[in-house]
Amino acid sequence: MIKEAEVGERILTMKTTVFAFHPHLNNGSRVNASLAKAASDAGFEVRDIYSLYPDFVIDATAEQAALEKSDRIVLQFPIYWYQTPALLKQWFDDVLEYGWAYGSKGHALQGKTIVLAASFGAGADDYQPNGRFRTTVEEVLKPITTIQYHTGLLFLEPFIVTGSLNLSDEALAEQAQAYQAVLSAE
Repeated sequence: MIKEAEVGERILTMKTTVFAFHPHLNNGSRVNASLAKAASDAGFEVRDIYSLYPDFVIDATAEQAALEKSDRIVLQFPIYWYQTPALLKQWFDDVLEYGWAYGSKGHALQGKTIVLAASFGAGADDYQPNGRFRTTVEEVLKPITTIQYHTGLLFLEPFIVTGSLNLSDEALAEQAQAYQAVLSAE
């Protein structure tokens, strides 16, 4: 979605793009499908990366172009075994190239904002230092947030859904509405 804000005599346009990484977004995902639909219904572009690249052969140039057109980048994904889906890792490797995303001449993402929208199957209490998994959501996401030091991306507060395996329909609808609000925030 493109938001316009008037600043003095200039009109600033902000484009938010959701890059959705779920291997079964349209046939098996409940939480990520609901979030992606909420984003799309609100007018945001949602790129279903697994549908675009089912063979894991990523068109890095096309993805870089989509990133360049975006002011706010949203990476939406489930956490599997305390990691991202495999295609997200491949996407990082192929798309965030030296000389484009980082390095002495790699400034394409400098100053763009990014939101991680991650869903966790277990409940929030499980992701505490003394919880069942002895790790926090922040620690699980740390390998991703660390890319800010190479790319100049500005990480915003993540949108986290915990307990996704047991979310009621009502709670899921509330999460979808909250997601729309996060995506629409200036």
